[in-house]
Amino acid sequence: MNSFECDMRRAVLSPGFFFAVGAQLLALWYGGFSSTLYEMTVPLACALPYASGWLEEYGPGFYRLSLVRGRVRGYIWGKYWACALSGGGAEALAAWLYTCLKGEKAGCDFPLLALAAMVWAAVSALLAAVTGSKYVAYGGAFVVCYFLIILCERYGPGLYCLNPREWLAPAHVWAFGRGGTAAVLIGILLSLWLLYDLVLERRLSHA
Repeated sequence: MNSFECDMRRAVLSPGFFFAVGAQLLALWYGGFSSTLYEMTVPLACALPYASGWLEEYGPGFYRLSLVRGRVRGYIWGKYWACALSGGGAEALAAWLYTCLKGEKAGCDFPLLALAAMVWAAVSALLAAVTGSKYVAYGGAFVVCYFLIILCERYGPGLYCLNPREWLAPAHVWAFGRGGTAAVLIGILLSLWLLYDLVLERRLSHA
């Protein structure tokens, strides 16, 4: 089993993953997809499965065992994408359960929801790598989300492509429609991956 498979297994079977699914299911049940409650809990919940996965190995020094068996690049790749995919998967699973239980499909675009959640999980992973703090990892994405919403809605309406609310339910006309929204989110994901790779490689080389 390679590093990525191990990380995915740990992320999807973690208590944080199931807690995130349950919390988002409750948020949807009481507010629905268009509620402010749901919008603001997405950045919080998607960080729970694996945002602190690297920190849990870095503190006790367990990461050295993984690096002995594999390459640094593969180790970093596994940590980043396991965090992003488990965060997006938790959100998508909660939304799917909600639609099955309540039969409400309006306002939910599963691919965009999963991509947006992956972005926030990736932001949490990057913050964990930069600060070395679990608290910043779990709460930092929410702060970034709130800041972007205020920035775009009050001071830069033309920057709607950076507005997290647009990612979940686009209100403006995007170039190429849903494909344009997805392309922006994928671009952000890849950019965060590059930053995460640079930060974590530097941290590991100085450990």
